[in-house]
Parts: sequence; C-alpha cells; structure tokens
Amino acid sequence: MILKALYDYYHRKRNLPQFGRELKQIGFIIVIDQSGKFVRFEDHRLDKKTATAFLVKKHYIRCSAPVANWLYDNSAYVLGISDKGKPEKALEYLAVFKSKLEDIYRQHPQQADLSALHDFYQQSPEVIRQAVEQDPLWETIKKELNKKYSTFSFRIKGDTQIVAEKDELIRLASDNADAPRNQKICLISGERDNIVELTTATMIPGSQATAKLVSFQVNSGYDSYGKQQGANAPIGEQAEFAYSTALNHMLAQGSRNRFMVGNRTFVFWASSDSDASAQAETSLFDMLGIKDKDDTDNPDAGIKQVRKVFTAIYSGELKTSLNDRFYILGLAPNSARIAIVYWSELVLRDFATNIKNHFERMNIVRPRSYKKLTYMGLRTMLSAVTLGGNSSKVTPNLPEAIAKSVFEDTTYPISLFTACLCRLKTDSHDEDWDSFDLVDNIYKIRKIDTYIARFAIIKAFINKTFQNDIKEMLDKQNTNQGYLCGRLFAILERIQEISNRDKEYFTNVRSRYMSRASSEPAVVFPTMLSLSVHHSEKIENIYEIVKYEKLKQEIIDNITDFPAHLSLHDQGRFFVGYYHQRQALFVYNEEQTND
Repeated sequence: MILKALYDYYHRKRNLPQFGRELKQIGFIIVIDQSGKFVRFEDHRLDKKTATAFLVKKHYIRCSAPVANWLYDNSAYVLGISDKGKPEKALEYLAVFKSKLEDIYRQHPQQADLSALHDFYQQSPEVIRQAVEQDPLWETIKKELNKKYSTFSFRIKGDTQIVAEKDELIRLASDNADAPRNQKICLISGERDNIVELTTATMIPGSQATAKLVSFQVNSGYDSYGKQQGANAPIGEQAEFAYSTALNHMLAQGSRNRFMVGNRTFVFWASSDSDASAQAETSLFDMLGIKDKDDTDNPDAGIKQVRKVFTAIYSGELKTSLNDRFYILGLAPNSARIAIVYWSELVLRDFATNIKNHFERMNIVRPRSYKKLTYMGLRTMLSAVTLGGNSSKVTPNLPEAIAKSVFEDTTYPISLFTACLCRLKTDSHDEDWDSFDLVDNIYKIRKIDTYIARFAIIKAFINKTFQNDIKEMLDKQNTNQGYLCGRLFAILERIQEISNRDKEYFTNVRSRYMSRASSEPAVVFPTMLSLSVHHSEKIENIYEIVKYEKLKQEIIDNITDFPAHLSLHDQGRFFVGYYHQRQALFVYNEEQTND
C-alpha cells in the first residue's frame, strides 16, 4: 500500500529523474585536459551540508563486494585515497573503478571523454596523488572526505558538463540493464520485471547512510522454500526505482513535502494533480509551523490561507473526487533500517474535514493586542509540553500520536493533556505569565505562545473527549465546578495585582496557590477569599472595588461547594476557566480605555 502510493506519485510527477538516473550531490570536480593531465579541483559545495546536484547514472547498491559507480564516486574509488586508515583497501576500490572504465573504453576507444579518462588512469596512483596534493584545494578536501557530499567526478577542460551527467556516456554503461534476468511478477506494479535483491537507501535524519525503507532478512525465518532477499517479496527494478526516487525526492533538503517533529520525519503527498490536491499539499506544509522567510511581515497570512483551503475543500468550493486521496508517512531511524511509525491514507475531502475540525477545536480567545500566534502547528503543540519548549525532547511516541489525532480526527493522546497540566502547574511561578500583552522581546513572545498553546490544547482535548463543552471564549453559562473555580482564581489574582500595582515586586497568589487550587479547591480557596478581603481594602478606586467584588460574587453564587478534589478533566477545565476569565478582564479594560 505504501510502496504503491509512492510508485504512483513517481509516475504522477513529471520532473523526477527517469529510470536509471538520480540527482547526486557531487562536492568536488576533477578537471583534466584532453590528454588526461590533471588541471585543478573545482569546489561545488553550497554550504556545510549540501553540494551541487547533478543528474547522473543511479548509484549501485553495495554490499560486501566493492562496486564502482559510473564516472563518479568517493575518493577511495576515484583517487585511491581514503581517510579510513586502510590504503590497501582504497587501492582495491580504485582498481575496480579503473577496470569498469577500461572495459567500456575498449568497446568505444574513439570516444574523446573516455579516451581522456583512460589516459588519466594510465598514470600510477602515486603520480595521481602527487598531482592532486599540489592543488590549493586539497587540504580542504582532506578534511571533508567523510561528508555526504564528498563525491568526485570529472570534467574535461573546456566542457560545460561533467562526464558523469553526459547522456552519451551514461548510455554506454547501460550494463545490459534491459536484459531479462530473474524475472518475476512485481508485487507493486503487477508486471513481470527483473527482481531486485537489495533496495536503494532512503536516509532520514538520525539514520545511517545505508538505511532503507525496505530490507530483506536472511536466515531469520523469512527465507522459506529457498527464497532469499528480494525473492521473498518480489519487487521489480522499475517499481523499486520509482518508489525510492519518489521517497528520496520528498526527503530532500528544501522539500515542501516533509516536516520533522523531534526525531520523527513525516512526508505527505496527494494522489492526483488536481488544484485541490496541490493546494492541500502546500497548506499542510504551512500549517505545521514551518515559516518561510517571506512570512515575517505578516505571520497570519499563511495560516489564513491554510484555513481557507481546507474549508474550501470541505465545502466543495474546491472540487475533489472520491479517488483523490491524501497520504502521510511517518518515519523514524532504527539501527540499519528505517521504521515506519505512522501511515495514513484518507479521502482528500475527509482529510480536509479533519483538519478543519482540529482548527475549530484549537481556537481560543487571545488578547486583542497579541497577534503573533494564530494557529498551533504540531511543533508548537509539542513545544508546549516540553521543558524549555524544546520539541526535540518529547516522549518518543508522542509526535505520531498527535499526528494521528489531528489527521484522523481521533481523540488526542491523554499524555498530551496530562503533560499540559503538569507544565501549567510547574510554571505557575513564571513572571512572564503575568501579562499576555504583546512585547518586543522575542524570547518572551515565544514563552507567551507556549502558554496560550497549553490552554488551547486542554480546550481541544476536552472538547474532543466530551463533545464541545468548552467555548472559544468566556462562557458565563458554564456551571462546571472546575471551570468556575478557575474563573474565581483569575478574579482573586487580579484583585491582588491591582492592590499592589505600586509595588515593583510582590508574591503572586498564582505562584503560591494555583497548583493546589487546580486539584484541591476546598483546601486553598477559603484562604484566598480571606486574603482578597485585605487586598480589596488597599484599592483606592471605588469603581474597581465594586466591579471585582460583583464579579467575584457572581461566580461564588454558582459554586455549590468548593470540591475537595477535582478530576483530571475538571483540572483542565479549571485552567481554561482561569484563562478565559483572565482574557475577559483585559478585553474589558481595553474597551474602557478606548472609550
């Protein structure tokens, strides 16, 4: 199912390499003249992690025996030089590379590029090494030999192309790829094809360079009836190339079909080229909290467009068919392989409905003056429940659990809810929580983002679990005892703040009592109510005294009796009630100021 979806994606996209080719990062080019004499190195690195990509013949899947790629490879194969400390092994690899070149040169001795390369390798390895070590770039190259982009190829002086990307040279090294051998029915395409024994590496962050999505066991109970490696689950060469090329394309740096949460890598794609499918792919990328540099002037623009797209698909404004599907694949590094931790296949319109529902559940009132955070992507949600907001340190299985709840419209994981409660109780002493007004300090803005996200997550969890029993903003009709206790706590805190407005520092009741008040109201509130009487006596403005005493009494009248204990869900309602009331107080103050 997964491989078939990737196979179809390859054939739907028209800009991917054709069969037998791949885009390969080649960091260093060896320039030689027509007589095979070394001229210089060219540096094709783009930054510390990437290099220029060239369309070359697909690399060979190596096992234990050395196999050379066609006209490009690492330094051991191309130059007989390695940083592994085994010079004799590097010379063995060089011999394999030269042998392959020599075989094809003998068949086509009139080919000018092959002739120049043949002459280059007629020199001894020592002569070649002496020549390259005199180049000014060599000291830099030696330090980069173990990097991903540390691949070498050739360019003949005066040419604009490297030899490895020339079509005529690639065709010469076809290796009789079209010749029938070990043909069976491919499980992906359903057609007869040459069956692969090993599959292409599809490396993700954190995995080994040789990690693969599909691998075959040997001597582990799966090789029954004498079938080993690829013969157990026949995959044709054409199909294997298609799905691995599609996956590597979506995993490539800069791809807008992938995102990372913690050490999990997610890729997503639609099944068709329809306008709705294309906009859904783009919108999901924007929704996940990944911002382009161009979005800094108007951070709301991208998210508004996301919501508009998914709403349009849900309503039918953007036309879709029942055959339009949306796929999401979650991957994690796992030893020498890649583990599939999440897979979702949904009708596109159903997927849009699920995203729209998640948007609505995560809606929560925000300060009028605070426009930074409009929607919480997965990364923001995970940052809200980790110490210091570091989403890479989340519980291992939490990212895919949240992804499943969002994309499939299922109940949010209880661990997400409890983590939010824990963080709110633990961080209740944080001074940055005193005001949700917009500030210039970016660090403080991020912390406020985190706090708002926690309240939104709690609201979304309770509404999904109990069918929308909490509104987006203050609900005076909500008589839940936990919600009322949270509202009352916000009023008592505000009374204390006003009574101490002239003091630079004072011990806030939130830091002293909130954690226990959210779980055992009967223990804490009698003390807090008694303190609020003394706080009210310090307020000079009679209007403020009357206003807050009236609000306090309205809430107390609806509390039958302070509960001895609040359930876990009611503790969540406590915090949402607190947040709602807090925002209502500031909105009221802003309206009074504007009048």
